Amino acid sequence: MSQAAPPGWPGGGYDRPGRYPKQSRSVSVATQGMVATSHPLAVLVGLDVLRQGGNAVDAAVAVNAMLGVVEPMSCGIGGDLFAIVWQASTGKLHGLNASGRAPRNLSIEEFRRRGLRYVPVEGPLSWSVPGCVAGWGDLLQRFGSKPLRELLAPAIHYAEQGAPVPEVIAGYWRGAARALRRWPDSARTYLPGGRPPRQGEVFRNPALARSYRLIARDGPAAFYQGPIARQIVEFSQEHGGFFTLEDLAQHRNQWVEPVSTTYRNHRVWELPPNGQGIAALQMLNILEGFDLARYEFGSPEHVHLLVEAKKLAFADRARYYADPAMAQVPVEHLISKEYAASRRKLISMDRVLRDVEAGRVPPTGDTVYLTVVDRHRNCCSLIQSIYYGFGSKVVPGEVGFAMQNRGALFSLDPKHPNALAPGKRPFHTIIPAMVTRAGRPVFCFGVMGGDMQPQGHVQVLVNLLDYGMNVQQAGDAPRVRHVGSPQPTGAPGQGSGTVLLESGFSEQTARRLEQLGHRVRRSSGGFGGYQGIWIDWDRGVLLGASEARKDGCALGY
Repeated sequence: MSQAAPPGWPGGGYDRPGRYPKQSRSVSVATQGMVATSHPLAVLVGLDVLRQGGNAVDAAVAVNAMLGVVEPMSCGIGGDLFAIVWQASTGKLHGLNASGRAPRNLSIEEFRRRGLRYVPVEGPLSWSVPGCVAGWGDLLQRFGSKPLRELLAPAIHYAEQGAPVPEVIAGYWRGAARALRRWPDSARTYLPGGRPPRQGEVFRNPALARSYRLIARDGPAAFYQGPIARQIVEFSQEHGGFFTLEDLAQHRNQWVEPVSTTYRNHRVWELPPNGQGIAALQMLNILEGFDLARYEFGSPEHVHLLVEAKKLAFADRARYYADPAMAQVPVEHLISKEYAASRRKLISMDRVLRDVEAGRVPPTGDTVYLTVVDRHRNCCSLIQSIYYGFGSKVVPGEVGFAMQNRGALFSLDPKHPNALAPGKRPFHTIIPAMVTRAGRPVFCFGVMGGDMQPQGHVQVLVNLLDYGMNVQQAGDAPRVRHVGSPQPTGAPGQGSGTVLLESGFSEQTARRLEQLGHRVRRSSGGFGGYQGIWIDWDRGVLLGASEARKDGCALGY
């Protein structure tokens, strides 16, 4: 069957029945429980857990393990994990930072000796200790009701028997083929028959099934102290890396207090650094001072304000965000309303900000996202990643998964807060989110996609709370992405940067943005992957949405 569109085919040349004819799909509705993520089989795995009496955290772990099988370029046990959990029985939010640290034997001097200005994005020099498997253990120990072996069983089955590859994931796979061929273990794992699987072909990963079976039997110790750890370290030592058994055995995650701000009578929650979640809070605080609803969605004013707020927040991100265990990060000041008011004054409606500098603060001592809400209204907002597509591109031996390249986000400037140091966690891009109102969760959501993530969080919330969209429309609506800000690696910015627009924005808007001084380009990718579940407490209903730019769905029962 040909995969090409027929000549002259107008795409979605129809109007859907219902109130919103241009919406990509209906909002999913359910009463008991719901799962939303980027692959339908992973959604079904999570629903099975909920229907069999498991809670939101149980289902989230099972979904994450399944995604490691069916979307391996975006996630897996070679990466890190962050989660926000609402515990219904106590009415409290909990945050988990399951990100790993740099090898204790690796320093900036090693990169200088090799003549490197930046950490490479490929190979063992980019590795940091994966926190995912320990994150599963931490989540289940605190909130779980089912054993890890039961939750990993579906993923083991599909890794052994195979799962068909959907359209978008097949495209990601194809784009990484050349890099995977450079590493024999990676090619053997992910390029069956010497090429990436095509849409509709069944992919199997028996090596990953073996690793999952070890973890199911022995728990996280199999990964950090057992045969998986030994394979990782052996490969690292043979290929110029710096991992030791101690690096893995000594890994510990951290329970953290989520941080928040208010926006349009809702409270928005993110996790503190080393992640970038507070950038979304900073942007919302700045935007709160503008009446966005007076400007039509997609208007030049709407886009201009989104971009200018992003520039201001990301200037601070480049200057201050780092591992708070090894750097002073002024979180409370950065997310305060007073600081936002001072930064908001820099925005003009008739010109662009260029070469934005970080604000002054007082001195102080390719990712997957999934969301689950269960029948008790426990909520789990979980994001997990190996950073670039297939991470470092390296599968160490017969483990069946690629190692992340999060170390590439370190700066090699020793004066930078995010400078590489032994045992330090790098700046992180992946951020889960949650929204509460009147002391209860109302929206469990996230948007994957590197630097797009805080921009995506803000745009989804603006769509919901300023423009009155429903949860599916809020994700369907065209997005803007600003690129070119200074980076936490120490890389410089690019003046006012570039505004990337999806095709849904008009030419009139694009021309007016250019008149204001923005550099504007059209783009068809890189706008993130959104999943969200809204809790309608009055009607006892869950309303779910899934990113139309991805392969997934939102389903409930």
